[in-house]
Amino acid sequence: MSANYSASNITVLEGLEAVRKRPGMYIGSTGPDGLHHLVYEVVDNCIDEAMAGFCDTIYVVLEKDDVVRVEDNGRGIPVDIHPGEGISALELVLTRLHAGGKFDKGSYKVSGGLHGVGVSCVNALSTWLEATVEKDGKKHFMEFRTGESVAPVKEIGTSSRQGTTIRWKADPTIFTETTTYNFDVLCGRLRELAFLNSGIKIYFRDERLSNPKEILFQFEGGIKQFVTYLNEGKKVIPEAPVFISGERDDVHTEVSLQYNDGYNENILTFVNDINTKEGGTHLEGFKVSLTTVMNEFLKNNSKLLKKMEKEEKLTGEDVRAGLTAVISVKVPEPQFEGQTKTKLGNTEVRGIVQSLVNEHLTLFFEQNPRTIEHILEKAVAEAAARIAARKAKEATRRKTGMDSFGLPGKLADCSSKNPEECEVYIVEGDSAGGSAKQGRNPKIQAILPLWGKMLNVERTRIDKVINNEKLQPVIASLGAGIGKDFNIEKLRYHKIIIMADADVDGSHISTLLLTFFFRYMPQLIEHGYVYIAMPPLYKIKYGKKEYFVFSDEERDEILKNIDGKADVQRYKGLGEMEWKELKETTMDPANRRMKRVQLTDAVEADHIFSTLMGEEVEPRRRFIEENAAYATLDV
Repeated sequence: MSANYSASNITVLEGLEAVRKRPGMYIGSTGPDGLHHLVYEVVDNCIDEAMAGFCDTIYVVLEKDDVVRVEDNGRGIPVDIHPGEGISALELVLTRLHAGGKFDKGSYKVSGGLHGVGVSCVNALSTWLEATVEKDGKKHFMEFRTGESVAPVKEIGTSSRQGTTIRWKADPTIFTETTTYNFDVLCGRLRELAFLNSGIKIYFRDERLSNPKEILFQFEGGIKQFVTYLNEGKKVIPEAPVFISGERDDVHTEVSLQYNDGYNENILTFVNDINTKEGGTHLEGFKVSLTTVMNEFLKNNSKLLKKMEKEEKLTGEDVRAGLTAVISVKVPEPQFEGQTKTKLGNTEVRGIVQSLVNEHLTLFFEQNPRTIEHILEKAVAEAAARIAARKAKEATRRKTGMDSFGLPGKLADCSSKNPEECEVYIVEGDSAGGSAKQGRNPKIQAILPLWGKMLNVERTRIDKVINNEKLQPVIASLGAGIGKDFNIEKLRYHKIIIMADADVDGSHISTLLLTFFFRYMPQLIEHGYVYIAMPPLYKIKYGKKEYFVFSDEERDEILKNIDGKADVQRYKGLGEMEWKELKETTMDPANRRMKRVQLTDAVEADHIFSTLMGEEVEPRRRFIEENAAYATLDV
């Protein structure tokens, strides 16, 4: 790999005709996901420079009016004339599809992004874009409008630094839904990239705020620190995550893993810094290796072997209970498949990862006998729980509380069988449930009353969850199973609405339900099927007029405009509302207000659930202290 990066390194495959006509083909969609993808593509170019060893600092800035600026201190995109095309390499990279240094093996060994289409797509889908290159003591500038150059690249001064700065404004005629970037969504990806590229500094700044906010992502510990971050607030074994690293056939593999005292597995996989959410051959190799190694060590542990049923072996699910792991591979020619092209298909990677993990994990466990003893105890207990869970599922079907269709007796179901139009209200308390039943539209609205506080699943094994009398009705009503057996296709309602009192107890019940959905039915949140109902806080009566009010600010605004004395009633619970009021304010689709529960940053959500719902007190205390200023108290 050469540090001499010039126009001759740029390879051209085809032009940039179809991007504005069919943007979804290139960036996935023209909704919020596609909009944020623009940022990822430009940042990926900076990361490629970092992986090649030429960049260590990246700035991502959200300027006023949702203009984005991304700058790095890499080699700078070449500005000399391309020998075969007769225009500058900078113009070539920004105006031609599949033009870039990623196809030249001397420029980049591995790279992420969309294999060269990225930055030209950003240009094509922007109202305007500016590129500034500082290279070899000179500063160059070029401007574009909807993907076409305004003028050739020009030298505008001298510079003592190296690097590339790209500024752009997304085109609102393409991104018709929104051109506003979500800070938390971008945070998730930038944090991920900083973990995956140890030592790199990524500054993320939001200048749209009156008081600009800036975060520095820098993790010297790389993916080992990533695992520590994911497990914060949990009891862990071993104390420091296991770290495995090696290279074979130009495939570089890094694996870090650690167990916690929970029962959920959390494995994140990456190829060239791309999050392979659907897994692939690298994940398969890791899973096979882990199961094999654990069963080998169990064979030599007569005490634990006696606790296993005859001929029974540990399954993959047994050995991955409570496991947190990050797998990152760098592959020169990755092949992606699957529905969203985020599944690695290279067959050779499976064997590379498997043999590497086999060798290093065996050595680690041989050197740390107490650690493997503890992990095996957990896996053997999990095997027993697996069998108990199977029996619990069978018993659930025979429960007397279910009707002949396997639905809870307390569920007032709707008559429609079309999940797209059906919604279920999970209501706190029987009295509120009674009002909700009277106020519902029986064709499309089902009511499931819950009573008392339910289980905190963050600290509970799955067989206890399945057998829990408070959660059983929820599982049965939704009809899609739970955990590994969850099937979104069988879901009976596409709106699951949590309707609890607007007080501390109601918030706790909502949080416990959300924890349950996040841990055992995460697809509900990913598909946007979970909602929080927003019943009014006040009813204001003035003469013959009635106002239902949803916030203190709204109340004050109405009272300010009323000439005379009004009667203000504060609703402390749903049970205080008459069914007609509940219907009009909270259940009628024409009038109601609801919050859709969205997952903008899955890693951060996992981290917060662990912190707030886990057993460790210290991380929770620290979180409360840091966020107390943002809290709204109802006392």
